[in-house]
Amino acid sequence: MRRVRALLLATTLVATACSCGGLFRQYEYEEEIYLSLDGSATVYVNSSLAALNALRGASFDTSPEAAVDRVKVREFYTSPVTRVVATPTTSRRSGRRFVHVRLEVADVRKLGEAPPFSWSTYDFTRDADLQVFRQRIGAPGGKSVAKAGVDTGWSGTELVAFRLHLPSEIVYHNAGPGNPKRGNILAWEQPLTARLRGEPLVPGPDPFLDARMKSQSILYHTLWLFATTVGAVALMFALVIWWMLRRGTASGATP
Repeated sequence: MRRVRALLLATTLVATACSCGGLFRQYEYEEEIYLSLDGSATVYVNSSLAALNALRGASFDTSPEAAVDRVKVREFYTSPVTRVVATPTTSRRSGRRFVHVRLEVADVRKLGEAPPFSWSTYDFTRDADLQVFRQRIGAPGGKSVAKAGVDTGWSGTELVAFRLHLPSEIVYHNAGPGNPKRGNILAWEQPLTARLRGEPLVPGPDPFLDARMKSQSILYHTLWLFATTVGAVALMFALVIWWMLRRGTASGATP
């Protein structure tokens, strides 16, 4: 009985936290860029079909009963500068259909040439010994929900997020408190209602997502540190063996 009560209490706490946005934040649209130092990137998009229609000008069927046309989703994200590398997957939440897309771009600076990302400009340059990434996100390019006459089921608490996964040590960013997150991740978040109005994610006269990192990758630094450690240990063992051999030779010498 105690176990049942504990389980019910835990379930209640989780449900309360979720309803208050404490544990599980409800993202309606997410862009994630895994950036490499050579400028190439893998991009993930997780979005409801309703958000794609309202934010990016898509025309997907948002009715809960309709099956998601994955071919159409793939075509929407395929362009001369982007390549969808896996069949888009789908999910459902709060009665809405969501799609999950993974694609690659050889030069992140050209990502804005693809229609789904044309609301952004991307800049990736070198400044002395730093790599600088800047992204400016403009107004949405879709129809307003009111004009489209679509019942999205949005409650007004939904969020959008733009995340940047960086390959080297971050020396500056304007992502705000709580960043960088685990795994060298920067995240800029905004209520969906504000994104629909085209409000900037970064306040002020320079509304760029700004991140600056060292020009040497974390992996390279880790491998170099590992190699240095292994070399130091090997040298120590060599000195110990040399000392033992020398001591043995000295103790066995004829007086």
